[in-house]
Amino acid sequence: MLMIKAIVRPEKTNQILAELNDAGFPAVTKIDVVGRGKQRGVIVGDVVYDEIPKELLLIVVRDEDKDDVISTIMKSAKTGEQGRYGDGKIIVCPVEEVYTVSTGKKEL
Repeated sequence: MLMIKAIVRPEKTNQILAELNDAGFPAVTKIDVVGRGKQRGVIVGDVVYDEIPKELLLIVVRDEDKDDVISTIMKSAKTGEQGRYGDGKIIVCPVEEVYTVSTGKKEL
């Protein structure tokens, strides 16, 4: 199993969640976060904005579903045809075990 962490623009979140749901991946945890990328924030005049609002989406999937989830997120998170700085990052991490709290079962 894998955990896919996607850091995306807040205005893209609803579209991403809808497309993940349509692709058969409805289970997502969403967290409001702030941060900055390689560009070190946004400079407007003399002001540096280095805490840019983003959304963190957490999705645990079977290994064989990884490419489908990543391509769905990539397509729906990209701004415009070419994409822009700040469109986000996708991070993939291994998951050893998953338990359902209500049943105590070891399952996804």
